[in-house]
Amino acid sequence: MDVGASSSETDYICNAPATFKSYVWKHYGFAKKDGKLDKTFVICKECRVKKPYNGSTTNMQTHLKRIHHIADSTNKCTTAASASSSSSDTGDGLSKSGQEDKKSFTSYFGGPLAGNSDRAMAITKAIAYFICKDMQPYSVVENEGFRQLVHVLEPRYKIPDRSVFTDKHISDLYNKVRSEIVVSLNSAQRVALTVDGWTSCATDSYITVTAHHIDMEWEMQNFVLQTRAFRESHTGANLAELLRDVSREWKIGDKKPALVTDNATNMILAGSAAEMKPHVRCIAHTLNLSSQKTFKVDQVKPILVKIRRIVTFFHKSTKASDALRDQQHSLGLAHHKLIHDVSTRWNSSLEMLERFWEQKDAVAAVLRKIKPRGEPLPALSDNEIKVIPEIVKLMSPLKLATKLLSEEKTPTLSIVSPLLAKLRSEFGENHSDLAVIGKMKENFRQDFESRYNYIQDFLNNASALDPRFKDLHFMDADNTVKDVIFLRIADQVEDMARADGMLDDESQAAQAEGDGRGHREEEDDNEVEEMEEDERDEELEPPKKRSAMDQLLGGFLAPVRRPQQTIRERAKEEITKYRGRDGLDVNGDVLQWWKEQVDLPLLSKLARSYLSIPATSVPSERVFSTAGDIITAERSRLLPEHVDQLIFLKKNLKQHHMKCITK
Repeated sequence: MDVGASSSETDYICNAPATFKSYVWKHYGFAKKDGKLDKTFVICKECRVKKPYNGSTTNMQTHLKRIHHIADSTNKCTTAASASSSSSDTGDGLSKSGQEDKKSFTSYFGGPLAGNSDRAMAITKAIAYFICKDMQPYSVVENEGFRQLVHVLEPRYKIPDRSVFTDKHISDLYNKVRSEIVVSLNSAQRVALTVDGWTSCATDSYITVTAHHIDMEWEMQNFVLQTRAFRESHTGANLAELLRDVSREWKIGDKKPALVTDNATNMILAGSAAEMKPHVRCIAHTLNLSSQKTFKVDQVKPILVKIRRIVTFFHKSTKASDALRDQQHSLGLAHHKLIHDVSTRWNSSLEMLERFWEQKDAVAAVLRKIKPRGEPLPALSDNEIKVIPEIVKLMSPLKLATKLLSEEKTPTLSIVSPLLAKLRSEFGENHSDLAVIGKMKENFRQDFESRYNYIQDFLNNASALDPRFKDLHFMDADNTVKDVIFLRIADQVEDMARADGMLDDESQAAQAEGDGRGHREEEDDNEVEEMEEDERDEELEPPKKRSAMDQLLGGFLAPVRRPQQTIRERAKEEITKYRGRDGLDVNGDVLQWWKEQVDLPLLSKLARSYLSIPATSVPSERVFSTAGDIITAERSRLLPEHVDQLIFLKKNLKQHHMKCITK
């Protein structure tokens, strides 16, 4: 039986002893084991196949004839010698010594690698990884330069046909990674989905879905689940059916999936019809809408129009661009190009103003020397120039907020309420503002204030469960309002315990007698007072002095059995502990902090559920740029299923997944 030898065994093949006279020993050798030749197996120098050896060379001769078409080399050598007895040169232009050098080289390195050898499989896996992670076309394996590169690195390796990668290796990787993600999602307490649509350069419509959850080790997990062609009309009903299909396919229907989308009406209808709650409307998208309203002030619009024309001139004129670089060098300015804003790109108008203000001296110097053909460029007045830095100063917090909300490795939903409070402060009335700045602030407030009412309580709960903001100092409210937030959290802990079957018969009986929803609302005021008293008692009460009996026998005797606490009592106790602990610095690791709170099991479970929800749909929107690199004009005929696989693997594939490609 032939066996593919491992690379460690075949890195060097030892020649057979000189007493082995058969011609086959020119093509076979032994590996070393513990410093000695291991004569239980022979290894073919041509293909690295390992064969059992029992003293007979018959099987070895058969292998050479059938696989490598090599017969008795003695006869060949005799024939070759008689044909070239009058010359030391051979027909191929090599001297006898050259032939011997070539032969010894082949004997040392061997022939082509067997396709199922460890070395060949490792290279094939690496090529599959390269195609996926670097978004290479499948045809790269047929490119002359790539084939030459592989040949130089490993001359014995034969690159498989592209169909082997499309039909087997890439598919195997996809199935392996997909199964791991299904397992990860199955272990999640809650899964949040982000959804968005885009159109390829081939005018095919796609819908991308990403998933997010915090695992049991308090690590944030982010996955691209699918990027599927969507040929139906983008109505709320059709999108809702897609969301239901996603839940069924990825088995997350019981994970209370939250939904994050943009503010489009069809997405809002889809979330409602699919009954995914909460449905968070992308906070960054909402801020961008308010930002656009801010720029629609009569005194600001002409400034943007003029700067756009100047930027367009520099983008289209190579002479002006070269002159700008010279002026930047002379003035010691950064060699930055001017930025043109795009209506669909967040903060691009602000970035255009920032860059123009940074390069204003160089731009002015160039425009004094170079004039455009045709209509002259508009000039900015002194008042317009004066207002530009004020606009940049006003709008910069929005840019920072968008960047902060777009993070994927850390919780973002919990920072929304503090950010909104900060923006309300930044855009508040100030009598020292320029008139145009005051009008911009007014436009922002009018659009901003009503956009978050539908979810404000949920956002406050998320912030209360973030140790950086648990004191709720950002809220302009007294302690009673803050206590009500934590009472809502206690209610949700109890509801979660009930859904998980944690309430035992005794607790359920207590609930039936007096802890129902109606009774709970009646006691809210009393519980607020109790929570405040508990916190004061915890702060003021000195440590109790232990009695002699307690010191002597307290740890010796069996502990006194206390009455079993209800889930609500445990929740209130954990909340009291949580609120009494030191907060976390704003730059602290929220997930690591919660991982260490082992004595708050109920509260930490609820925190995991809240903190796993992203504040924006940016994760699904970031896929667009990846898709644009995959579906290019040269690859516009790429099948939708291959688009799905390549985007999926680009975002989710890790190096350890390479082990999944089987022989």
